[in-house]
Amino acid sequence: MIRKSTRREILITAVAWLCAFAISFPILWMLLTSFKTEIEAFHTPPRLFGFHLTLENYRSILAGGDYGPAAINSLITATASSIIAIIIGLPAAYAMTFLPGRRTRSTLLWMLSTRMLPPAGVLAPIYFLLRDAHLLDTRLGLTVMLCTAALPLVVCMLFSFFQDVPGEVLEAARLDGASPMAELFFVLIPMTVPGIASTFLLNFVLGWNESFWSLNITSVDAAPLSAFIASFSAPHGLFWAKLSAASVLTIAPVVVVGWLCQRQLVRGLTFGAVK
Repeated sequence: MIRKSTRREILITAVAWLCAFAISFPILWMLLTSFKTEIEAFHTPPRLFGFHLTLENYRSILAGGDYGPAAINSLITATASSIIAIIIGLPAAYAMTFLPGRRTRSTLLWMLSTRMLPPAGVLAPIYFLLRDAHLLDTRLGLTVMLCTAALPLVVCMLFSFFQDVPGEVLEAARLDGASPMAELFFVLIPMTVPGIASTFLLNFVLGWNESFWSLNITSVDAAPLSAFIASFSAPHGLFWAKLSAASVLTIAPVVVVGWLCQRQLVRGLTFGAVK
């Protein structure tokens, strides 16, 4: 007879596998569609198996010459915006953690609340600012926007990581004559490397996946992969097979990076969780 605890474990495991399948199925469906022809992609009812596999969609995308520049744009803008956000966020988080004022918490909450602001609500003024600064359809303009959007989250995450550092460590550094900059660069940063790395990785993924600003402030020269995917939507219809292949090529790099760095990412996100 199966014990009650064993039945509970089996039920939890089954529910976990069911949730994992539900989350992964759209990705699996997109992967299968990328190997179909456009006719088979529109077949009714949809075929999960029993269709002719083809690599024509991938050949067409890679031979078109647009994927490479878009991938480079995504890599440059996502990396640069994450690095700049970390550089700006480190001293800000240090000041809020160890030199707090009466309104520090309110300021942090206000910064984080800007993440809830609908981007469409500020599209017009930002578009005109970038236009007047001649930054439309440039990597610099997109990097500035991604960095600005990432800063509240970066500061909030670094603030939480810095709070987990024992105050006695900083007191010892101050007794040795360390300045605030020395505390930050020679004490805090080495002790919170996992948290900083996870913050960078998370914001890199968010920058890589950003589509709203990419579609509205870029067109040709600085268009990243999100804009590249949108190009497969034509006035006379959608090219589902090619769209799926482009999506697979877009998510593949971040999936690989996430898989290789999952240990560091989990370690950083759980930094200080267990005392």
